[in-house]
Amino acid sequence: MSQYVPFIITASYLLIAIIIGWGAGRGHNMRTVEGWGAGGRSMNSIVVYLLVAAGGVSAYTFMGSPGWAHDKGVPALYVVVYLAYMAIVAWYIGPKVWNLGAKYGHVTQSTAIADRYESKLLGGLTAIVGSVGGLAFAVIQTIGAAYILNVMSFGLIPTWLGVIIALSVIAIYLYRSGLRAIGFTNAFQGALMFVVAWMVGLWAVNWFTGGFNAAPIFERLRAEAPEFLTLPGALDDMSYAFWTTSILISFFSIWQSHWIAWMGAKSARSLKRAVTYLPLYYLVLIPMIVVGFIGIFAYPDIANSDQVAIQMAVDNMPIIVAGLLGAGTLAASMSSSEPNIHATALTYSKDVIQPLFKLSDERTGKLTRWLIFPIMALIIAPISIMEPASLVYILLIGYGFTGQAFAIMVGIFFWPRATAAGAIVGLVAGAVVTTLFSFVFVHPLGIHAGIWGLAVNIPCFIIVSLLTKPVSKETLAPFFSADEKAAAEDPAR
Repeated sequence: MSQYVPFIITASYLLIAIIIGWGAGRGHNMRTVEGWGAGGRSMNSIVVYLLVAAGGVSAYTFMGSPGWAHDKGVPALYVVVYLAYMAIVAWYIGPKVWNLGAKYGHVTQSTAIADRYESKLLGGLTAIVGSVGGLAFAVIQTIGAAYILNVMSFGLIPTWLGVIIALSVIAIYLYRSGLRAIGFTNAFQGALMFVVAWMVGLWAVNWFTGGFNAAPIFERLRAEAPEFLTLPGALDDMSYAFWTTSILISFFSIWQSHWIAWMGAKSARSLKRAVTYLPLYYLVLIPMIVVGFIGIFAYPDIANSDQVAIQMAVDNMPIIVAGLLGAGTLAASMSSSEPNIHATALTYSKDVIQPLFKLSDERTGKLTRWLIFPIMALIIAPISIMEPASLVYILLIGYGFTGQAFAIMVGIFFWPRATAAGAIVGLVAGAVVTTLFSFVFVHPLGIHAGIWGLAVNIPCFIIVSLLTKPVSKETLAPFFSADEKAAAEDPAR
């Protein structure tokens, strides 16, 4: 019976998440886009910090990073670099986004794009293209949640059932409380993940070396398997070019879920304070990558390297620690799945369905919550059950599509001459190239498909913009003077 204690601890997390998420919406109107979608712009710095931080690290922390360290070695560190760069983007652009949203009623990224470029068509296209990345990310997290339920239950819960359980739990509190549910569950999840990652990492180092010094692990790697310590990695498939361009495309990607999370803050100042310390949270990745290096020797023939940390815990760690790792991994998966499900439902209803069918704001608000169910049942669940590829490769493909909106972001904040025609041509061209170079001619010259997409996207964006009529000065004014106006009106800044 004691062998199931880790599973009971892991499964208990699901109940805790429902309780926290369900209660988060109490006292707030969740039948409006503003209330369900942006949480009434009411969350403090600590909640926003953990919302963004926990939403960024995901199942990659406990499964993908140890798995890549086990199979490839140091290429796994790419995520530590790109997350630090993304924090810089959040620090610089996040407050600008919040000011615009608060003043002009923007909730989604695509709504701001449609207003800036005077084009509902462009808003809808960015919603659809950007959702490819968000849905890919949600699939990764759902697979991760199913894996952990399967392993911790010793196979009693098959992967397909784990997918259904994880999505059902998310659906309960996400429908009820929207972004506030994500914020408050992520606050709990983020704290749990950070503590568990370091607890497990330190335990694994002590178990393998007899102390808390990780140096012997790397000395043994240098002596017995030095290919794990340099690029292109042990599998010889992560060249300098692909490693570098994977970081770049991640840096260029401003996710719909991140944009919406920024909107949930109480003020621009509160948001800036929260994202300033994001890189400190991402230290959570280091101990789990070390666990993956230990797995090279402890589990050289494991069938699924994404499960190396979980398998090590189940086989060797005290049952309480193993159970907490299970709960932490489940938390990591769900904390990143739910923001992307929420963002996709929100942007589809607000930026695609509402303008297409000319729905009122009231009807759109009611529709938004219900959209999570078909998105989960018809897209995320079937793809997750098929388990199409490595968790990390799914993520990288997602970043390729999300990154195609980078040129459009430049036009919002830095280049008034950008036009809707230029943005549409660039976005479509970039998405087509990214698709071809992700699935047909895979990453030519070892350069990430998303970078090839941007290489076509950006010149098209610039040339067509210069050849077409720009939007009116009245439309541009809020986007290029919003910070100064907001600073004058918001004494908290």
